[in-house]
Amino acid sequence: MSDAGVDFLVLHEIVKAAKENLSREVWDYLIGGAETETTVKRNRRGIDSLAFRPRVLRDVSGVDCATTLFGEKLRMPVFLAPIGSLQDLEPGGGASVARAANRFGTASMLSSRSEPGLEVVAAGSDGPNIFQLYVRGDRAWIDDHIRRAIDCGYFALCLTVDLDYYGRRERDLAKRHVTTARQNVSGDEYQMLFSWDDVKRLKDTYDIPMILKGIATAEDAAVALEHGIEGIYVSNHGGRQLDHGRGSIEVLPEVVAEVDGRAVIMIDGGFVRGTDVVKAIALGAQAVGIGRMFGYGLAAAGEAGVVRVLEILENEIRICLGLLGVNSPEELDASFIQEASPLGQESVFSAFPLLDEGY
Repeated sequence: MSDAGVDFLVLHEIVKAAKENLSREVWDYLIGGAETETTVKRNRRGIDSLAFRPRVLRDVSGVDCATTLFGEKLRMPVFLAPIGSLQDLEPGGGASVARAANRFGTASMLSSRSEPGLEVVAAGSDGPNIFQLYVRGDRAWIDDHIRRAIDCGYFALCLTVDLDYYGRRERDLAKRHVTTARQNVSGDEYQMLFSWDDVKRLKDTYDIPMILKGIATAEDAAVALEHGIEGIYVSNHGGRQLDHGRGSIEVLPEVVAEVDGRAVIMIDGGFVRGTDVVKAIALGAQAVGIGRMFGYGLAAAGEAGVVRVLEILENEIRICLGLLGVNSPEELDASFIQEASPLGQESVFSAFPLLDEGY
């Protein structure tokens, strides 16, 4: 049995348990995307279309997966990406997730649309925690949330910038399913109005590392740098917003080239295996966010399930680093990666082939 207290040995067992525990409506919310779900598929295809170029006969007896993010030490270059409606997956919601991240030794990014709220989550976890904000009010509303997050010890602020309009998630629409986070929602128009001028005001006002989540082009990465943004977060919202977008890992190289070391680069979008994480780090990301994968863990076994996901990912990352001939994520670069033909289905489950075999 693992340190988490659950006996899952492989990630697909966690996925299977999550599906068994959730209603069809909540399961489809977790796995689904916008419209044709093309962006969801491209997230996985982009990752699956990269192969490794390993080096051998190197001393890899001291592999260490640890890294840092804005000065905070992480046990591995993985953080828990923000998910709204975590409370629909497990009653503890964001509090359970933050405790799991703290227990393991990595960062959790709390969505402002996730219960039980930023104060309760911070009080139950020693961190490190990041607060992610959807703009649902005027300047006073935004400032109130940022001040509260700073007062509670969140070490960075993340502004999601790809939700001006809520994507058409047809799995939810077809079943008339509305998540708890979307019930009685108001203030969507404030996100539509939010602009670079607002980003400048916040940068001028608050002394906290600021991350923009939803960067999908080198052009917007350049504008973010002009505004002093410390964290460039490459993301397409897990394929849940704009359909027919590019896969996140396909976007990564142009953003890395544009940023050129002037900001921290984070990424999410289809990353569910340790090898996925290693690919993104080799291409220039400093930290990789997992969303659906820790959601499966939360639904499968609550806090312990999230910890177990992280333990398995760390083991996969450690083995991958060692077999590539490096001792740390910092030793990776693009020379360890080349394009290859993807195998198998293009879907959110392409990384779990044993699910198709009934295991």
